Amino acid sequence: MAPFETSPELDSLVGQVVVLDLKSSYVCLGTLEAVDPLFFAMTDADLHDFRDSSATREVYVYDSARLGIRRNRGRVLVRRDEVVAITRFAEIAES
Repeated sequence: MAPFETSPELDSLVGQVVVLDLKSSYVCLGTLEAVDPLFFAMTDADLHDFRDSSATREVYVYDSARLGIRRNRGRVLVRRDEVVAITRFAEIAES
């Protein structure tokens, strides 16, 4: 089995607070603890399901940047194949 390698860009995000935008109706905000071939490991995370909310993804993430992350998971594993984008939380644009 070949060793797993990530990109330097992704490696630089480990230890940072990030937003994972998922293919599904979920978004995950929290600290990126680790990356492996299958999962992003997040700590102090907010795994939010938009089926339970009237907010859009953009409004929810923006409000979290203004008001703070609403932690509902101590640690969560998010499947890498479900992630469409990863953004440093500090780079959420204010509008």
